[in-house]
Amino acid sequence: MRLNRLANTILKKEIMPDKQEKAVHQKHLRAAEQHDLAAQAHRTAAEHNEKGDEATESWHSQRALEYSDHAYKLAREAHNKSGRMETP
Repeated sequence: MRLNRLANTILKKEIMPDKQEKAVHQKHLRAAEQHDLAAQAHRTAAEHNEKGDEATESWHSQRALEYSDHAYKLAREAHNKSGRMETP
């Protein structure tokens, strides 16, 4: 009987994460989205660089940096909440 309660508690924890775990997961997803946006902006900047369009290349490079910085901040927040990463 006691073992069943323990197993149910473990299963519930694995299947239905609590609100904090969901919040951490959402932050990780948002960070991943920002990383994807940064990568796309880097690729676009590289394309414009090859064409010699320095102004547009610079603009896309700046966007990539902003996306990357935001992704890092979101990931750091998520890891701090989950207790898996120390802040520098």
